[in-house]
Amino acid sequence: MREKAPMMRPGSFDIGRWRVNGYTFFYMATIDEFKAIEMRVGTILSAEKVEGTDKLLKLLVDFGPRQKPAMEIQGESKSYEDAPATKEDETPPEDREIRQILSGIAQWYRPEDLIGKQCPFVTNLAPRVIRGLESNGMILAVGVGESAVLLHPDKSVEPGSALR
Repeated sequence: MREKAPMMRPGSFDIGRWRVNGYTFFYMATIDEFKAIEMRVGTILSAEKVEGTDKLLKLLVDFGPRQKPAMEIQGESKSYEDAPATKEDETPPEDREIRQILSGIAQWYRPEDLIGKQCPFVTNLAPRVIRGLESNGMILAVGVGESAVLLHPDKSVEPGSALR
């Protein structure tokens, strides 16, 4: 008879996986913890190998028009996003959210093959400095054996579109 996995709550055990009586258990995230992760589709504008590494690529990724904060107008909450939308091509580059993201995928992908591709990214991670370069997000991939396979929308979407 199998033992049921114990429900673990944040702080009650190390996040990750552990083995008990030959069974592997994984940390179970709550729906609120999952909702806290912001995932958006970005379009890769440029990609290059990071000098002195075998695995790292430096990506510049377009996440669409810059998100502007909500504003308060006479007790009424409004958003800059309520303004008439402009076409992606009409948004000046300085008003677009372009991020540098580092990823350890160089052994599976050539930089020139990534340019123009759309991929999902985690966009609310704290910045991390790797090899002296700041990374502002994480590309999502599927682990297949010892390699990684990038995910892509099955049709083109607006950069910055949220995953649901």
